[in-house]
Amino acid sequence: MRRPSSLSKSLPRLTPSRNSTIAESPPIIRIENGTFYRKYPSATDQNAASNPAIFPGLTWSLPSKAMGDTKQQHWAILGPSNAGKTTFFDIIRGQHLCIPPAARSFPYLSTKKVEIRDSRYRNILRAIQHVSFDGERGGVGKSGTRGAYLSARYESRREATDFSVMDFLRGNTDLNPSEEQAGKDVNDQSLDKVISELKLEALVNMPIGNLSNGQTRRTRIARALLGKPMVLLLDEPFMGLDPPTMTTLSHLLYSLAQASSPRLILALRPQDSLPDWITHVIHLGSNFQVIYQGSKDLVGLGDTEEEAKKRNLIGTVSLTRVDVPKHVIPQRGLTKAYHNEPIRSLPGSNHSFQQSEPTQSREGIPLVDADVPVFANEALVEMQDVRVRYGDKEILGSWQQKIEGLSKNGLSWTVRRGERWGVFGPNGSGKTTLLSLICSDHPQAYSLPVKVFGRGRLPQPGLPGISIFDIQSRIGQSSPEIHAFFPRSLSIRQTLENAWADTFLGTPRLKYENDVTVDTCLRWFEAELNPAFTPLTTSFVTKVWKSDKGFPNSIDWADNLRFGDAPFSAQRVALFIRAIIKKPDLVVLDEAFSGMDDRVRDKCMLFLTWGETKSFGVLLNRNEHVKRRFVYNTPPQLLSESIFEGLSKDQALICVSHVKEEVPGVVRQWMSLPEAGTGKAARFGRFPGPLEGHGNGWDEVWGL
Repeated sequence: MRRPSSLSKSLPRLTPSRNSTIAESPPIIRIENGTFYRKYPSATDQNAASNPAIFPGLTWSLPSKAMGDTKQQHWAILGPSNAGKTTFFDIIRGQHLCIPPAARSFPYLSTKKVEIRDSRYRNILRAIQHVSFDGERGGVGKSGTRGAYLSARYESRREATDFSVMDFLRGNTDLNPSEEQAGKDVNDQSLDKVISELKLEALVNMPIGNLSNGQTRRTRIARALLGKPMVLLLDEPFMGLDPPTMTTLSHLLYSLAQASSPRLILALRPQDSLPDWITHVIHLGSNFQVIYQGSKDLVGLGDTEEEAKKRNLIGTVSLTRVDVPKHVIPQRGLTKAYHNEPIRSLPGSNHSFQQSEPTQSREGIPLVDADVPVFANEALVEMQDVRVRYGDKEILGSWQQKIEGLSKNGLSWTVRRGERWGVFGPNGSGKTTLLSLICSDHPQAYSLPVKVFGRGRLPQPGLPGISIFDIQSRIGQSSPEIHAFFPRSLSIRQTLENAWADTFLGTPRLKYENDVTVDTCLRWFEAELNPAFTPLTTSFVTKVWKSDKGFPNSIDWADNLRFGDAPFSAQRVALFIRAIIKKPDLVVLDEAFSGMDDRVRDKCMLFLTWGETKSFGVLLNRNEHVKRRFVYNTPPQLLSESIFEGLSKDQALICVSHVKEEVPGVVRQWMSLPEAGTGKAARFGRFPGPLEGHGNGWDEVWGL
């Protein structure tokens, strides 16, 4: 690994001496000039790309305790999507082949002190635990507690495997546990403390499969803490949490970090806030490369390259935020760094370098809507006095709502064609339950006064009921639940084509124009979907602009790359495309952008709004530094045979998110659900333009 020479002297040496603190307390993890592979490299390998070196020449260590006058080290792994944050965690836990084998070791775990404390820490996977939220099947703890199908979590019948939150926290999730195993590892005092700090009191008797996404995340973190690991690896722990829970969790992690019980290492995206208690960072670039490692105070996150050079922070490797590349040009909607070819102008654009106050959102939407007449279009979703109960417990609609001056019990809500709704509320407020009623995944959709596309699930006088297949053929949905159950054996192309199928493994009914649309999306999002994508050079793209032949790039990779083998961010992008690709009447995006870094997220939002008709460009000043990103009309040469456009006036959108930046700029109407059981009513409102242009809009949503 290449390392800035100015920093090499400050890195701690791992060679112990007789009187050193390191000799008395060796590091928990030590990696010295190690290179890693997913399978053993062979001299006969014909294609090195199939087994690339991972973090070549990596040197890093995690001290077991503070040395001398230095403070205890608390690390964070920073990097954009597909940079290798989860892979780095795998390496820390002893996975992947290390060359040479002795380059990776765990000296502290072999000491007599650890054996006296708890001999089970000799097991690396016990001492170093990883909490990931990558949408893999199996739900909480990958123990199969999530259910076998989407609607299982809403059914009233309790199966033998419907373990409660308390069962899960105590580790009692085996059908035939031994007497010695059942709950023995969990201390009651520790259990009560974790339940209180993570606000799980009201959930302890609830089946795991009934938890919301945010509740599931808190439960998994709680279970990991009860295992008392020596080191806890948290992969994007704040993703999917509402602001109050995020604040609570941040305080809890801070207290754990202060006590070093356990030692915490976080994996964060570039746009995520870096906790103040983090002392050291590892900054990852593309292709499993470490840009920088060391003290957080020396990184200068957000510095330009020139500022970093003045502070002697870098040599030949840039320490600027990896999501802000040095040279950027538009290429089929991409905002991507290219190979050593700086540009001073953008073909096809007349934008000046003069800076001014932004008048548009990041998707190119005016920040203030023009006065346009509002029409009462066809109702796609109609709910009247809806209340969802499980026994005596009300999950949704436990309030009185005023409708035309009259107070009515439950939720009344209508979504019409052309409307763009945002649905907000704390974890457990019923957002996912609400969407399950619309998509007919919830059994109570049959009995409650819910109409979808003008019909209820059961027949009414003079009106037939609507089938599940009719509903799903007219709704495009992306959610963590779909991610958890989506077949990992399908290729990326099959994932997109699945939008035209009745079930996850059904045969899609495709026409020629559907194939063209799939090809368009695969080319447009190749950089985000294909891990082996190679950026095109500026000169090549300029030649394409000047010709009328379009891009000759092949998309065979989409037939060979399985959904399960794609990185987490790529999976989320594929499911987002699947939700919008067939132009359904209703698009439902439930935390669809979580897990993406800001560049990928913004590109998806641009595509949602405009399709392929608009692309991102970045203005460069005379010194070739990025000044401002803008949206411009995609050159005709880059458009596909059948142009894919964004949301139309006949489509409706429902978006669920806990993060302001993950709310598309097209959202105007909003509904904020109260915390379940409080009796407070749902609140409704309207944004006067894109949310990013109205700072108090987010506070209004959360009642602040």
